[in-house]
Amino acid sequence: MSPNTGVREAQRRRTRRALLDAALSQLEERSLGSLGLREVARAAGVTPTAFYRHFHDMGELGAALVEEALASLHETVRDVLAETGDAARRGDAAVRLVAELVRSRPAHVRFLVRERHGGVKAVREAIDGQLDAFADEIGATLAADPVSAGWGADDVTMLSRLLVDHMFMTASACLAASLRGEDWSAVTRTARGQLRLIHLGRVHWPG
Repeated sequence: MSPNTGVREAQRRRTRRALLDAALSQLEERSLGSLGLREVARAAGVTPTAFYRHFHDMGELGAALVEEALASLHETVRDVLAETGDAARRGDAAVRLVAELVRSRPAHVRFLVRERHGGVKAVREAIDGQLDAFADEIGATLAADPVSAGWGADDVTMLSRLLVDHMFMTASACLAASLRGEDWSAVTRTARGQLRLIHLGRVHWPG
C-alpha cells in the first residue's frame, strides 16, 4: 500500500465514523425515519456527496449501526453458552453481558430499542437478522443439552427465541432505568429471576 493510499483509507474511515457518530447523536430523541441524510452529513461536517460514498441511503447507515452494536457480541454469547452447563451461572453471565452492552453503548441500545419495530425496513431486517442469528446459536446449544432430550425442533426454537427476546427486554429495561437516574439492581434482579423461571419451565416441559 502506498503512503497516499494509506492516507485516503484513514480519511475514509474517519468520515464513515463521523457519519455514524453524527447519526447516533441526532437519533437521541428521534427515529431514523425522521432523519435526513443531509442533516447527518451536516452534523458530521461533510457534504451529502461524501455521505453517498459510504452509504446508499439512511437505511444502509442504520443497518451499519445495527451491525456495529450486535455483531461483535456473537462470540461473547458463544463463550457464555460454552462456559458452564449450570443454568444459574449462565443466566448471571447473560444478564451481565446485556448490562455491559447498555453501559458501554447506550446510544446504540436506544437506537435498537426504538427501531426494532420502527419504520425503516432495512433496519428492522438488520435487527431481526442479528436476533435470529443469536437464536440459532442459543438453539444449537440448547438442543445438545440433556435437559432438552426428546424436544422437537420447534420447541427448541421457541425457547431460544424467548431467551433472545428476554435479553432485548432486559437491555431496554436497563436503558430506561439509566435514563431515570436509577441503578440497575432491581432490573438485573428481576431479569435473573425471570431466567430462573424460564429454566424451571424448561425442566418440566413435556417436549
